[in-house]
Amino acid sequence: MAQEIMQVSPLPPFMMNALQEADYIVHDHTHIKDPGALSKVTALVGTGAAKVDKKLLSMLPNVKLIVICGVGYDGVDVVAAKERGIVVTHTPGVLTDDVADLAMSLLLSIGRRIPQADKFVRNGDWVDDEFALTHKVSGSRLGIVGMGRIGRAIAKRASAFDMPISYTGREAKTDVPYAFYKTATELAAAVDYLVVAVPGGDNTSNLIGASVLQALGNKGYLINIARGSVVNQSVLVQALKDKAIAGAALDVFWDEPIIDPELRRLPNVVLTPHIASATVETRQAMAALALANLQAFYEKRALPTPVPECQ
Repeated sequence: MAQEIMQVSPLPPFMMNALQEADYIVHDHTHIKDPGALSKVTALVGTGAAKVDKKLLSMLPNVKLIVICGVGYDGVDVVAAKERGIVVTHTPGVLTDDVADLAMSLLLSIGRRIPQADKFVRNGDWVDDEFALTHKVSGSRLGIVGMGRIGRAIAKRASAFDMPISYTGREAKTDVPYAFYKTATELAAAVDYLVVAVPGGDNTSNLIGASVLQALGNKGYLINIARGSVVNQSVLVQALKDKAIAGAALDVFWDEPIIDPELRRLPNVVLTPHIASATVETRQAMAALALANLQAFYEKRALPTPVPECQ
């Protein structure tokens, strides 16, 4: 008998196709055609943008699994899920390289002002003027907020640029050779580039605020490939306007895809539309892992990648 599941965010076409080919009956939580679907659904499937709160879960009495196609799951009320005996899974590991690649791309882009240089050429400004000098990236000091899989991958790439690396996190790691700072503020004061690579959620909300940006200083750059919620965006905008920091490169935002107009107008920023894991290869690998979690659940096997809270 076909299992009935519910998508709780838009899913990529190849994932929808795979679900249908596997004979799952997929309901859309925004447009439920079957009045009895709420009681038939036993699993929820969504991307990292999915919002699954206590209210939604209360409407789905038989759900026992939430499958997130993404490493971040801060939109899921994991505490409420666990109270109802629901397991949450995600797709860590398979997107590490792409996210680290984009982090370094953003670092180089803001440090060498590559998008601004592209615009300078396209606008014909080079005919009458010279592009302003930038600063050398190789050998600059890099600070990483979070030394998990992605933080380590960023550090690996940065080492090829001869960047002295330091980091902060919940605790010092015994298996990395980098300098550890107890707080993000202390770390920011010691580096030229500060890359944010921690999960979203209540524990990291507004972690990067006024004190961190002040410590980073007017020659420092902020790069965020984590979650928009980790950075106090209004404070960041003001710091950029005041040139309290040199610039920022951001792939994630508070209310994405709606972006603060002031942020879009600032000349000392590089902005990308949350594309850190957005390659064909990685999105397909993420979908495959999400489907593997779903299949294992229905076959009563061990789930490949439950979130840490559910392990």
